[in-house]
Amino acid sequence: MSREPGDGTRCVRAGVPAPVPGEPFLPGPVLAAPYHLDPELGPAAAANGYGRVDNPTWRALESAIGYLEGGECVVFGSGMAAVSAALLTLLRPGDTVLLPADGYYKTRAFAAAGLPGVTIREVPTAGPYPPMDGVRLVLLETPANPGLDVCDIAALAEEAHAAGALVAVDSTTATPLGQQPLALGADLVIHSASKFLGGHADALGGALAGRKDLVDRVYHFREITGAALSPHDAYMLLRGMKTLALRIERQNGSAMRIADWLEGQDAVDAVFYPGLASNVGHEIAARQMRGFGGMLSFSLVGGFDAVRRFLPRLRLAHRAANLGAVETIAGIPATTSHVECTAEERAAMGIPEALIRLSVGIEDPDDLIADLDAALGVS
Repeated sequence: MSREPGDGTRCVRAGVPAPVPGEPFLPGPVLAAPYHLDPELGPAAAANGYGRVDNPTWRALESAIGYLEGGECVVFGSGMAAVSAALLTLLRPGDTVLLPADGYYKTRAFAAAGLPGVTIREVPTAGPYPPMDGVRLVLLETPANPGLDVCDIAALAEEAHAAGALVAVDSTTATPLGQQPLALGADLVIHSASKFLGGHADALGGALAGRKDLVDRVYHFREITGAALSPHDAYMLLRGMKTLALRIERQNGSAMRIADWLEGQDAVDAVFYPGLASNVGHEIAARQMRGFGGMLSFSLVGGFDAVRRFLPRLRLAHRAANLGAVETIAGIPATTSHVECTAEERAAMGIPEALIRLSVGIEDPDDLIADLDAALGVS
C-alpha cells in the first residue's frame, strides 16, 4: 500500500495482529492471572509470568493507542490512574508542577493530596503562563473540561523544554484523531479511554503514550502499584476504537451545528466551543486541531433555576456524569465533576453555576437541536 492510510483504516487496523488463517479478526480477552513459565529462561521469563505485569489484551490496546498517537503506550484501569501514575513517576519532593486551573478537578485534587513536598502551581489553560524556570513538569489539558479553553501546545512545549521541563497533555476531549500532542512537541499524552476512545460508556480505562524512556518508567510504576486494566475492559475499548473515526466525524459535525444554533438563542447566555469564530481560542484550535471535538458547554440566562427547569425537559440527552459516548449526555459541573468546589472556587475557574456540559452523541443532529429547543421552552 503506497499511500498513507486514512483515519478510518487506521482505527480499524489499530492493534490488530497480522492475519493468520483460522484465527479470529480480533482475539478475545485473555482472562488469566498466571502464565506458564519456561524455567530455562530464568528470571526474565518469570517477570512476565503474572497478570499484574502483562496481558496480551493490554498489549493489543497499547499497540492501537500508541499507533494512533505516534508513541509507546501503557494502559491503566482508569484515566485518573494514568494521570496519577504520570505525576507520581515524574515528580519528586522539591519539584514544581504546573497544572490547569480550569481542567478536570480530580487531577488537581490528587496533586494536592498525593504529591507531598511538590510545589503545585495552577494556571488557566488559556494563560497567561508564568516563566517556567525551575518547573519539572507542565500538565496541559486542551481543550479543557468543562470550559473547552485551549492552549498552544507547540509554543508551550518549546518554552518548557528550554527551561528543562517535561510536558504532558491530557487530550481526552480531542482524541488522537483531533489532536496530536506528541507531534506538536509534548513528551506524553494522556487519555481517559473510558470516554471517546471506547465510545460506548461500557468500559473503564486510561492510557499514557509518548517517549519510550518515559513510558517505560510509568510502565514499571504500574507494575509495582498494580493499577492494572481489566482484560475484558481492554477488549471492549479496543473494539470500540474501531469506530472512532466514524463517531468523531459525526460528533464533531453535530457539536459544531449545535454550538452555532445555541449562539442564536435568547435563553442562552454564553456558548463555549473552540469551533466558534467568536471563541477566544478559535485561532489556536484551528491551527492545532482537526475538528473541534464532540463536546461543548453553554450557560443559561436565569442562572441555576433555569438549569433546573431545562434538564428535566430533555428527552434525548441523558443526564449523567460522563462524556464521549454514542449517546448525548448533559451534565452540570456544579453537581458532578466540580461538586467538591465551592461556588466561589468554580467562579474563579471560569465555571458559571448555570453551565451545562453537552457531550454530543451520534444521534441525528436535527433531533438533538429539536430536543434542546423544546427543553429551552422557546417553541
